[in-house]
This record gives sequence, structure tokens and C-alpha cells, in this order.
Amino acid sequence: MTNQVSPEQTRYLKKALKKRRLITFYQVLILIVLIIAWEIGAVTGIIEPFIFSSPRRVWGAFIEMVMDGSIFYHVGVTLYETIISFALGTVLGILIATLLWWNRQLSKILEPYLVVFNSLPKTALAPIIIVWLGHNQKSIIITALTVAIVVTIINVFNGFIHVSSEKIKLIYTFNGTKKDVLTKVVFPANIANIISTMKVNIGLSLIGVIIGEFIAGKHGLGHLILYGSQVLKMDWVIMSIIMLAMVATGLYELIVFFEKRVNRQPHHLRSRKRQFFKMFKRKK
Repeated sequence: MTNQVSPEQTRYLKKALKKRRLITFYQVLILIVLIIAWEIGAVTGIIEPFIFSSPRRVWGAFIEMVMDGSIFYHVGVTLYETIISFALGTVLGILIATLLWWNRQLSKILEPYLVVFNSLPKTALAPIIIVWLGHNQKSIIITALTVAIVVTIINVFNGFIHVSSEKIKLIYTFNGTKKDVLTKVVFPANIANIISTMKVNIGLSLIGVIIGEFIAGKHGLGHLILYGSQVLKMDWVIMSIIMLAMVATGLYELIVFFEKRVNRQPHHLRSRKRQFFKMFKRKK
């Protein structure tokens, strides 16, 4: 059986494609205008090139670091620390949120501590962590972990406790256990929430890594930004910030790609999820 697209659908798709291309065009145009204005301002003396640098000088610094390979090393260090802290924050955050959902008394006991820890500026904790663990990569990863993990716990736990009570009652009606509620209702209902939290976490992990590299890093983009500002090499600083923005965008797009793959799961798997209540009826 072939799927035929109606003329109305074709016109709609063409219109949507044209709209997306127009948006992309304006986005690129704004970027180009800003770069040109920046370069003109530096060349004409409207802005001080020594302080604000210029696109040409930033590009020259980038090429220089590409030739000696140092930029790849610094990006690789920051990327490694971000991925490790992100993975730890996501996994531990989901596990702790599950534990709090499982034991509601424990969640009530720990709730004020989570609120306080979430409100506490993590830059205040970074020096303490570094004193405890030393000036090493472990300190940077733990600093980034403290930034991301509480957000994961709070967001995922709130998603767990707001799952439809009717579905949970139905599971218990058909002699289901708390484990069945968790695996058949709570987790499937929170897949979108977990992925949304991961989108936030990847940025928070990167922020935590940069904070750690500012204080204890010997390598990485955060260290490069701090060192460049200390020796007044603003070309390095701005180039590192641009690279940081590119890394953040790339990591975010990876999560978006993962989200699309999850949403494209085979139809029969989605059908089985919609039929899980019938399994409990057969068990009765």
C-alpha cells in the first residue's frame, strides 16, 4: 500500500520548508553582519582591537593553535570533563529521584536540603571541593556534578510524583506491585521529562566544568580563557568563548538527535506500551 501525498499537503510542506530556509537565511545574515561590523569597528578604531580583538585576529589565533594542535587538546579536555560529569549527574540524579519517589518519607526529610543546595551558588563550593580533592581533573568533574545533579533530582522527581494517579491505582487494582508502577507507568510517562532535563543538564555540566577549570584547571577552554585574560591575550579569550559556544551547541544537538531517535521508535513498541494495562487484566 503506497502513501500518496495530497496537493494540499505538498503545498503545506513546501511552505514550511520555505519558512525554515528564510529563518536560517536571516540567522546567518545577522551573524555575518555582526562579524563585519566587528571587523570594521576594529580596523577604523571605533573599538580598541587590543581589548575587543577582531575577527581577523581571532581567526589568526585559531589557525596558530590548530597548527600546533593545542586547541584540539584544550577542547578535548573540556569535552571529556563535561561528558563524564553529565553522565554521572544524569544517572545519579535519576537513581536518587527514583529512591525519593519510592520512599516518600525520605523525600520529605530531604526536601529542604535539596532546596537549599539547589539555591546555593556552586562557585562557593568549588574552592572547598578543590581543597578536599586537590588541583586535578577529579575536582573539576565533581564541581560540575554538583551543578547538574540537584536539578536532575528535582525535575525528575517532580515528574514522577505528577504521574496520573488513575493509572497507578489501576495497576494496584490488577495486583501490580510498586515495581510494576515504576517500570510500567512512572518511567514511560517521564521519558520526555528526562530528556528535557538532559537538555538542561548538558549546559549546566559545561558551566560547572568551566567554573572548575577557572579555579583548578591546567588545561581546557576554561583555563585558556582565564590565562588569556591574565596575560591580556584577548584573541585567545574570544576564540575560546566561540569554541565553547560551538561545543555547547554540538552537545545540545546530540541530545536533540537522541530525542528524535526515541520518538521514532517502531510503531509496534509504542502499541505495546499503550497495551500494558491489558497485561495486568490477563494476570488477574
